[in-house]
Amino acid sequence: MWSKIALLIIRYRISLIALIGAITVVMGYYAAQVQMSYDFARTVPLEDPEMIFFNRFKQQFGEDGNMMALGIKDSAMYKLENFQKLKELSNELRQIEGVTEVLSLPQLKIIEKDTVEKRFKLVPLFPDTLTSQHQLDSLLAIALDQKFYMGQLVNTTNGATMLLAPLNKEYANSAKRIDITNNLIRLGEAFTAQTNIKIHYAGLPFVRSVMAEQVRKELSFFLYLSAIVTGVIMLLFFRSVRAVIFSMIMIGIVVVWTIGTIALFGFKISLLSGLIPPVIVTIGITNAIYLLNKYHVEYVNRKNKMEAIQVVVKKMGLATFLTNLTVAIGFLTLLTTDILVLREFGIVAGVNIIALFVVSLIMIPGILSWMPEPNQKHLKHLDFKILGGFVKLIDLMVHRHRITIYVATLVITALAVFGMSKLYSVSYMVDDIPEDSAIKRDLKFVEENFSGIMPLEIEVDLQTKRRRPLQNLRIAREIDKFESSLDSIEVTSRPLSILSLIKASRQAYYNNNPDRYALPVSDIEAKFVLDYLKGQSDNSGLFKSFVDTTYTKMRISMQMADIGSIKMDSLVHQVIEPKADSLVADLKKILKAESDSVTVTVTGSSKIFIKGNKFLIENLTESLILAGILITLSMAILFANARMIIISLIPNLIALMITAGLMGYFHIPLKASTALIFSITFGISVDNSIRFLAKYRQELLSSGFFVPRSVSESILETGKSIIYTSVVLFAGFIIFAFSDFGGTVALGLLTSTTLIISMFTNLILLPALIMTFDKPRKSKDRLPIDDFDSSFYGEQDDEAIDLNKIKIHDRKGISE
Repeated sequence: MWSKIALLIIRYRISLIALIGAITVVMGYYAAQVQMSYDFARTVPLEDPEMIFFNRFKQQFGEDGNMMALGIKDSAMYKLENFQKLKELSNELRQIEGVTEVLSLPQLKIIEKDTVEKRFKLVPLFPDTLTSQHQLDSLLAIALDQKFYMGQLVNTTNGATMLLAPLNKEYANSAKRIDITNNLIRLGEAFTAQTNIKIHYAGLPFVRSVMAEQVRKELSFFLYLSAIVTGVIMLLFFRSVRAVIFSMIMIGIVVVWTIGTIALFGFKISLLSGLIPPVIVTIGITNAIYLLNKYHVEYVNRKNKMEAIQVVVKKMGLATFLTNLTVAIGFLTLLTTDILVLREFGIVAGVNIIALFVVSLIMIPGILSWMPEPNQKHLKHLDFKILGGFVKLIDLMVHRHRITIYVATLVITALAVFGMSKLYSVSYMVDDIPEDSAIKRDLKFVEENFSGIMPLEIEVDLQTKRRRPLQNLRIAREIDKFESSLDSIEVTSRPLSILSLIKASRQAYYNNNPDRYALPVSDIEAKFVLDYLKGQSDNSGLFKSFVDTTYTKMRISMQMADIGSIKMDSLVHQVIEPKADSLVADLKKILKAESDSVTVTVTGSSKIFIKGNKFLIENLTESLILAGILITLSMAILFANARMIIISLIPNLIALMITAGLMGYFHIPLKASTALIFSITFGISVDNSIRFLAKYRQELLSSGFFVPRSVSESILETGKSIIYTSVVLFAGFIIFAFSDFGGTVALGLLTSTTLIISMFTNLILLPALIMTFDKPRKSKDRLPIDDFDSSFYGEQDDEAIDLNKIKIHDRKGISE
C-alpha cells in the first residue's frame, strides 16, 4: 500500500502541494477571525442539575461575578484634597462604557425617611464639593454609622475602602472587557500620580481580562520560542539552512490550520488551546527530522535522489503515521469528557496532529524533489558516534545486570507509589497566577481587608400558600439567625440579602440611628417600616436582585477568599450546608402545613467551581484509561502478541507512575494542567516502545529468532533515535517552564520529565523484560509491524560509510 502511496505523492506532488496551499489560504482566513476567550473555562456540563439551578438563579437575580473592584488602604485618602480626587475618580469610572454603576465611599447614598410622602429615598451623603476638612470628618462619621455599607465598602478596623463597579453582562464576557480594564487602570494610575495613593485592582472580570491578555502574549511567545529552539536543534543536526526553512514553512502551515480550526469550529483561544501551536511545532520537527534523516541515508545508499525520496515515503509512511496516531489518540480521547474546554483542546490538537502527518508526508518529499542533492556537509550527521558508547553501555547492562535493573525498578516504583499516596487535587478559582505578581498581591489585599471577591450565593425558596412569606417576621428572624451564623465564618464576608435592606430601612425610619440596624421587633413596628417600602421604586434594581416579586424566593449573597477547592469544599459541605439544613427544619416548623416546602440551596460561581474541579479530574482519569485502551488495541493489531503488549506497556506506565510520585513529593497538585500531561505523554512515550519493538521484530526474523542478539541489535540501532527524539521533545516542552502561569510551568516541567523518564525505561527496562519473558514462536508469518521502518541513522548501512570520501560503492548487500 505504501509503495502506491509513494508513487502517487511523487507523481502528483505539485497538485497536492497546491491543494495544501489552497487549504492554507482558507484556514488563514479563519485564523484571522479567531478570538480570545474572556471567560473562565466551564468545567461543569450545562445539563448538570447544579449548573441548571445556577443558570436559573442568575436569570432570577442577576450575575454573581461581574464586579470590578479597586481597593485603597491609606490614611492620606481621608484628607480633603485626596478624598475629592477619589470622588472624581468614582465619577470618571461611571463614565466608562459598560460600567453600570459605581459604589464607593464618596458616592455613598443613605436612606432617608420622607414623612410627607411616607416613603424612603436615597440621598447622596457627600456633596459635589466639600469645603473643609471638618465637613469631611463630620460626614465620614455619619458614613460609619451606615451599617449596610460597612464591611462591604469600608473596613471599619483599618480604614481600607473599596470602589465597586458592576459591569453590563454584554461587556463582562466579551473582548469589550479589555477596554474597560485598560480604562480602569489608566484612571487608577492617574489618581495615584496625583495623590501618591496606591490602588489595588481586583474582581473576577479584571482577573479574567489580565489572564486573557497574558494568554494572547504567551501564545506568540511560545510559538516563536518553540520554533527557534527546535529550529536551532535541527540546524545543528542537518547543517542546512534550507532544510530548516522548508521544515518551518511546513510546520507554519499546520500552525495556521490549527488556529483556523479553532475559529472554524466556533471555539476561542483559551489558556489550554493556546498551548497547541507550540506542541504542533515540536511534533512537526520530529517528523521532519525522521523523514529528512531517512532521505539522507537512502541517498547515500542509492546515489539517486528520486529513488531515495520514494523509499522514504514507502518505508517511513507507516512509521510516521503510527507515531503521530498514538499522540493524536492521547488528545482525541479528551472528546469523551463532558468538559467543553477539554473537548475543544482534544479535537483541535488531535485533528491537527493527523493533519501534520499528511502535510509532512506530502510536502517534505515534494520539496526535496525540487532541491539540489545533499552534499557532504549535510550528511555529516549520519556519522553520529557520540552516543555510541552510551547505548553500548545500556546493552551491556541489559545482558549482564538484569537483576540489578529489576531491583532498581522495583525500588523506584515503590518510591513512586509512596509519592503517589501523597498526591492531592486542589485548584483555585484564580489559579496559575504567580504569587509575586501584582494581581496576586492585589487579590490578597482584598482577601485580607474584605474577605475576598469569590462569589458564594444561597437561595431560600419557600413554596407555601401563605402570601409573601418572606415578610413574615418569624420567618425573617430565623433567616437572620442563619445569616448571623454565616457572618461568623472567617473567610466569608457579611451576608447581604433583602433582610439587610429591611434593617437599613428600619435604621432610616429611626433617623439613621445605627443602634436600630436590626429587624423589626414586633409586627406593629414591621408594619410601620414596610408601609414606607410600599410602592418604593426600584430604579437601581436592588430589590429585584435580592428577592422575587412574590417574596417566596430570596438571595443571600457573600464574597469569600480564594481558599482552594479542598477548603472550599469542606466549607460548603461541612459548614454552610449543615447550617442550611437546620434553617430548613426551623422554617418547616413555622410553616407547619404538609404541602409547604422549604429549600435552602448553596450555589454561585464558587460552588460550581468546587464541582467542576472534581469533575475535571474524573474526566481526565477516564480519558487516560481510554487512551491506554486504544493505544493497547493499536499495538495488539501491530504485534498480535499479548505477552509483548504487556511487556511494552510496563515501561511507559512506570514512567507515568514516577512522574505522579514526583508530583506527590514536590507537592504539585492534580489539576487540569497537571492531570492533562498523563494523556499527552502516554501517547508520545509509547512511540519509543513501538520503534524498539518494530526493530526487535525485524531482528528476530533475520537472526532466526535468537532473542539476545535481536535485543542487542535493537538497542544499538534504535537507542540513538530514541535518545535524540526525546531530547528534541524535551526541548520543545521545557520552554513552557518560562510561562507566567503556574499550571503551564508545571505542564512543561512534568511533560519534559516524563518523556526523559520514558526514554530510560524504554531503553533499559523494556529490553530487559524482553530478554527475560519473551518466548517468540518461530513463525515467519507477516505482521502489520513488519512494514514499520524503525531505523533512524540506518546503522546497518552506516557501518561502511566513510563520510570523508563518500565511498558508498564499497559496501555490498546493503539492507534497510
